Amino acid sequence: MQELIPETNIAVGLDIGTTRVCIVVAAKDAIGKLNVIAEGSARSDGLRRTAVVNINKSVAAIKAAVADVERESSLVIHGVNVAISGSHVHCIQSSSEISINQSGIVNESDVYRFLEKARANIQNLDINHEIIHVIHQEFIVDDQDQLLDPIGMAGSTMRGSVYIVVGLKTKIRNIRLCVERAGLKIVGFTFKPVALGMAVIKEREKKGGVVVIDIGGGTTEVAIFFGGAIHYSEVITVAGNDITLDIAQGLQVDEKVAESIKMKHGCADSRINSGHEDIVIEACEGYSQTTFPKSSLTLIIEARMMEILELVRDALMVSGYYGAINAGVILTGGGSLLQGSVELAQLVLGLDVRISYPEGVAEGMNRRGLNSPQDVTALGLVAYVFHNNFSREHCFATPVEVPEILSAKGGDGVLVVQEKNLAWKKVVDGLQEWWEKL
Repeated sequence: MQELIPETNIAVGLDIGTTRVCIVVAAKDAIGKLNVIAEGSARSDGLRRTAVVNINKSVAAIKAAVADVERESSLVIHGVNVAISGSHVHCIQSSSEISINQSGIVNESDVYRFLEKARANIQNLDINHEIIHVIHQEFIVDDQDQLLDPIGMAGSTMRGSVYIVVGLKTKIRNIRLCVERAGLKIVGFTFKPVALGMAVIKEREKKGGVVVIDIGGGTTEVAIFFGGAIHYSEVITVAGNDITLDIAQGLQVDEKVAESIKMKHGCADSRINSGHEDIVIEACEGYSQTTFPKSSLTLIIEARMMEILELVRDALMVSGYYGAINAGVILTGGGSLLQGSVELAQLVLGLDVRISYPEGVAEGMNRRGLNSPQDVTALGLVAYVFHNNFSREHCFATPVEVPEILSAKGGDGVLVVQEKNLAWKKVVDGLQEWWEKL
């Protein structure tokens, strides 16, 4: 069975969020679409604003998500591409220029030398930080500019700009400890906004400037893309958990109840919810049931969402790119699920806004849960692996070993029977059927 799904055709993405861990396993088909094999998730409270504060809780959440995805796929997960973000991560603009090899045709070695020189050009990187990865923004071969992929171009020199992602060593080490103690190997770290961009930006949006806003539990992340390449990013330390705390304080309930109320009755725009409906607050043991005006709940949520979006608007203005954002805004993360979030964002930002949904995923395959904005990061991590050909160099997953069982048949005869794993067979048959249709 291993030859039906080569290990080089499988990638795994792991997103360790403040409130939730998500893992996605996917294969890539012949036309470049992602076929999602399995998705697993688990609640997490081992992080605060994307920084690890409890190793054991984080490890337990990762193990639970991995167990979920292994059950569904009948694969053993070995390696993962991990999202990294947070206030400790910052980005540095750099540039580079090299001479093209003697053939005069740009090859992969030239691109590697270009990126390494850009990395070396960084000045005064202190010992407490490390480079996570180097992302090209634009290549210029002689006088041909705005190239995203220069390989195969003819010329004598290549120059351009890059976006270098730098993180605090101790924060990165804590994430690495969590993943490794969960029994996994980190194949690479990917800057979360880059993964989000690969997952949600449509082809037509790549031609103009587009903003991706991820309203997570602990942080809100803003990224601006031009031509499909990231040009600016910002982390705002106000997000969904702050809305939950506001509700808990306003309604005088605990955080778990406040989160449930937010998800069930929450609305971010008072223009949408202006009625006089009351919501019922279930009583804790020893207390009586109470009610609360839904309009008042909306005002609590709207105030905090307004603050988040105003901070986003300020970041866009500071970036200097606001006037060039022609393709609008893509909202993602759990905060985008609130009713009225799109309408309020359009009002505050003055731009067209839509909710994110995964792009580049094949129809007809398993997409459970992946229509949610909460899970697009993990899908983007998988897309990043295939885009950079990491799956050729690393083993992300292998099929579950099928044990051979000896059973007696008749008097002296012995029949060797191989136990079939029905879940694995279903995955293989599905991919085999897809392959035959090509």
